[in-house]
Parts: sequence; structure tokens; C-alpha cells
Amino acid sequence: MMVFLRVRLAVMSAFLCAGPLLLVQDAAAFYLPGLAPVSFCEKPQDGKDAQRECQDKIEVFVNRLDSVESVLPYEYTAFDFCTVEAEKRPSENLGQVLFGERIEPSPYKFSFKQKETCKHVCTKKYSTSKAEDKANLDFLKKGMLLNYQHHWIVDNMPVTWCYDVEDNQKFCNPGFPIGCYVTDTGLAKDACVVNSEFNDKDTFYIFNHVDITIYYHNVENEAPDSRLVAAKMEPKSYKQTNPDAPDCTGPPMSLSNKLNGDLIIPYTYSVQFKEDPNIRWASRWDYILESMPHTNIQWFSIMNSLVIVLFLSGMVAMIMLRTLHKDIARYNQMDSVEDAQEEFGWKLVHGDVFRPPRKGMLLSVFLGSGTQIFIMTFVTLFFACLGFLSPANRGALMTCAVVLWVLLGTPAGYIAARFYKSFGGEKWKTNVLLTAFLCPGVVFADFFLMNLILWGEGSSAAMPFGTLVAILALWFCISVPLTFVGAYFGFKKAGIEHPVRTNQIPRQIPEQSFYTKPLPGIVMGGILPFGCIFIQLFFILNSIWSHQMYYMFGFLFLVFIILVITCSEATILLCYFHLCAEDYHWQWRSFLTSGFTAAYFLVYAVHYFFSKLQITGLASTILYFGYTMIMALIFFLFTGTIGFFACFWFVTKIYSVVKVD
Repeated sequence: MMVFLRVRLAVMSAFLCAGPLLLVQDAAAFYLPGLAPVSFCEKPQDGKDAQRECQDKIEVFVNRLDSVESVLPYEYTAFDFCTVEAEKRPSENLGQVLFGERIEPSPYKFSFKQKETCKHVCTKKYSTSKAEDKANLDFLKKGMLLNYQHHWIVDNMPVTWCYDVEDNQKFCNPGFPIGCYVTDTGLAKDACVVNSEFNDKDTFYIFNHVDITIYYHNVENEAPDSRLVAAKMEPKSYKQTNPDAPDCTGPPMSLSNKLNGDLIIPYTYSVQFKEDPNIRWASRWDYILESMPHTNIQWFSIMNSLVIVLFLSGMVAMIMLRTLHKDIARYNQMDSVEDAQEEFGWKLVHGDVFRPPRKGMLLSVFLGSGTQIFIMTFVTLFFACLGFLSPANRGALMTCAVVLWVLLGTPAGYIAARFYKSFGGEKWKTNVLLTAFLCPGVVFADFFLMNLILWGEGSSAAMPFGTLVAILALWFCISVPLTFVGAYFGFKKAGIEHPVRTNQIPRQIPEQSFYTKPLPGIVMGGILPFGCIFIQLFFILNSIWSHQMYYMFGFLFLVFIILVITCSEATILLCYFHLCAEDYHWQWRSFLTSGFTAAYFLVYAVHYFFSKLQITGLASTILYFGYTMIMALIFFLFTGTIGFFACFWFVTKIYSVVKVD
């Protein structure tokens, strides 16, 4: 679930936005948090380590292993690979823990510009007669069968496996497989197609050797300092003619599915350094991002979608403004009671349009939680566009979102209290408790159940018990008190003043046509907002479930703005039609009309699961739909709140500019 942004665009955007700050400090020394470059240089020949700011040691860190065929990621140490003892692992932020990232030190360590050939790392020995060895081998085979991928990190940069694809293009994958499998019918699966020697039936082939190439460029005016700009590798498989003194020759390292007896797997690597003055440090992620599949299609599709949505939004706005202008002018020109009696439409329900809705308590709670989510999303995407949530600072996006949600308890409590009071509610204690606990409680309960499954499967994505306690502490000790503070000010303030009085006796609603009935209007109302986001949604789901990089936050922020506009205008349009049909129950309908976009999102997620993913296993399926339900609930509250506030503004405006007797 990692998300990335072009570093060069991030630095440029932040430079433009932070202009006043840069006037008082050297622009060359300004870097975004987590983006400061590290300089490397060769180890001194005389052995003296002078006061140098550059490093000569390059360390490889290993991240969790994941697969497109399983939702369950595993730690590097879950597989029986070469490990390093007694080294402190890098600290993890909240976002990394929530994403299940487990970055650990590895035994792969290099010296800058020092070439190594077939360097021995470790040798693993197995005996199928021992239960522990057999369990380790079976788990290794399972990882190869499900195409689990390594994720290595050098200088905060993924080690990529680049290979040729269609149309002579190169695709750089920020990971490489453990191995591959040739079926009992001779079909080479996944990475087994790269080597014609992988041809034994019903056999696993493990990649126990890697050829690593690290590219660097020299820093201008700071010789001999250099910076790393790319790290590429090629996985290979060698049985090794002499495992104790490997020379990286021999047939591939095969593991028969019917293996009995002893097995020896030596792990080796080769590393070389190449200078590349054409790649700058600020653009070192570009070769990965530009090689991603469907990138050109994504840009064209997003632009096409935005143009269509903008055109439709303009048409809706124009129709609404012209129609309302004529209605208001006509109503304000009425001089006699007889003229008013001949009229029909939205003016006739002025005495009922602000009548409190049914289940006003629940609606106000939803509005409070939706406001909290809306502000959190806006601020997070804004910071992402500026580049502050950089790829070097892993987990920053989720950390920012969680911290913002915790701190935004005050707006949630205030909005819920204000509207509940305007609905005539008096159970303020119940209202504030539901605002603080209902929606977050549902999300946490779902998340906790998914975490139990991850615990049972031994996945690295399982959140430690201490982190769960920390999240509960953030919720109960910060978010809940802030919600109470917001509710206090919301109830203390006078109720929302409406432009027209509400009649004591409700007006009878006439028989409605099919198109003005609640359900058809709600179902139709979510189509246009969903059409605005479904292109972007495909790539977001790819980044979450197919482990692809997502970096176009500028487009995502633009789609976010268009979604807000589209939800508002579509809901206002349907609200106007219902008022003209003398149906004044607009509060819940406006919330559900735009909130129904979440139902389309849910349907699309089901379609995506069966058509795009290769996920197998009951646990992975439950996890997919469990997390999807959390996303759907958050999206429902988010879009529903937008629709309600848009209709509330619209209804207040039109009834405040007409003469009401």
C-alpha cells in the first residue's frame, strides 16, 4: 500500500509555495522533510577516517514480502533467508505500522565503488526428515507458488528489477520474486519464463543470486562526494558447483516438489558501480514511474474524464441558475393572493422545508463524522501535492491522515451539535457520545477483526498489540475530548436561524412520479460523481492491492475538487426537482443521494476483485472485503456530507431571496 510522488515535482512545488521562507535562507540547502540527499565517497586508502561528511558504506534494508495473489504480506524473517544478527532495525512511524511495513537490516552490505563478484552471503541447509526444516521448505515453496516479491531498499530508494516488455519498452518493478514454479504439465509460471533452463516439471526454482548495479553521479563542486541515483538488480538461480566456495556457475537451483533428503541453498550476490551524469538526484525516481504500465493511458483518461465532468458541471450550473432566476423573478412579481394560489412548486412548501427530519440524531452524527473526514482528506491531499509526504518518508501519508483525524474531533462535535440543535434535539449527551464513538467504533471493530485474521495467519501486516493500545489512546485521550469540546460550543451557540418559519401542521405531499420518488433519485444521484472518479479509482486500487506505485497526487487533488463540485451540483439539481414536486423531505435525501456514490464504489470493488486480481484463499478474500467495507463507509460519510451541505446552502439561499407571506 505505499504511495509515491515524483521527487522533482515535489521539490519544485514546495520551492514555489515556500518562496518567503527561501528568501531568508540558502535555496540550495532547503530540502523537504526526509528528502535530504546522502553523499557517498570511497574509503580512504590510508585507513584514516578524516572528518568527512560522506559515507563509504552502503547498506541494504529489506522490507516485507507481498504478492498480487495474496493480501497477506510477510516479514523478511518469516522466510528462511540470510539474516544479520543483533542490528537495530530502523524506527517505524504509525503509517508504516498500519501498512504492515517491516524494514529490517540485511547482510547485504557494500563499500562504495568496490566491485564484488559472486560474494557469498550464507548457506542454508535443509533435511526433509526434520520437521522444522520441512516446514521452512514448505513455506518457501508456498512463497514461490504465490509469487511473493522481495522489496529491498538502498539509500531510501527501491532496488528495481528492470526487464523488457512489449514494444521494446522497459518495465522497472520495485521488487523481485523469491522464485518461480514450473507445473507438472510443463507450464512455466511467472518469472520462470525468463530462463529456458527452467524446464523441469513440477519443480520450484529459487533466485539465490542477485546481480546488483548501483548508479551514481558526482556532486558538482563537492568532489569526491557522489550521490546514488539508481539501484537495479537481476535475480538469477545457481546451484553452485561448490557451495562452500561459490563461483556462480552450474545449473539453476531447483527444488523438486517431491524432494526427499538433504538440500543445500547457497546465497550470493555481485555488485558493481556505474557513473551516470544524466540522472539527477531530484529525479532519480523517474525511471521507475515512467516505466509503469498504463501510465500514458492514465494521463489521457484522467484528462478526458475531467473535461467531461467539467462540461457536465457547467451545464448543470447554467441550467440551475437560469431556471432559478426565472422562478424567483416570477414569484417576486406576484401581487395578488389569486396569483399565488395558481402557482405550484417549491414556494408552496416554504412552511415545511426546514421541518426537522426523522432520525435527526443519526443524521447529525453522520454530518459530524463526514466533516471530520472531509477536512482530513483535503489537508492530506494538499500536503501531498506540495511534496511534504515524500517517497523517502515512508508511511507519511497514512501518519498524516491519522493524526489529522484525531485532531479534527472539535469540528466533528461542533457540526453534529449545531445541526442536532437545529433539528430540535434535546439529548445532547447521546449526540456527543454517538459522534465520538459510532462511526470510529464501526471502523475500529472491522479493523480489529481483520487484524485478528492477520494475527492468525502470521502476517507482517498484523498490528502489534502495543500499537493497537496506542491508537485507542489517541482516540480516547485526544479525539474524544476534542469532540466534547466542539459539542460544548455547538450546543452553547444559538440554533441555526432559518429564513422562513415552519408550520405546526405538516403539509401533505402529493403523489410523486417515478422519477421524483426517493429511491430512483438516490440511485441516479450517485452516477455522475462516480463517473468522475472511477478512472482514478482503478489506479488507487492497483496501488493498494496490486502493489503498484501511486504518485500523481496533483491529479488526485484535482479529481477531489471535481468530485466535491459534482456531488454538490448533482444533489442540488435533484433537490430542486423534489421541491418543485412539493416534496420537502430533502435532508436525508440530499445526504443519501451523493452518499450513494459509495454503493457504486462497492460494486466496482467487487468487479475489480473478480476481474483484475488473482487473490486466492479464504483469509485473503475476507481481508479484501473487510478493508473495502471500511473504505466504502468512509467514502459514504464523505460524499453524503458534501451533498447535505450543498443542499442546505441551496435551500437557505432560495428561500431567503423570495417574498414569503
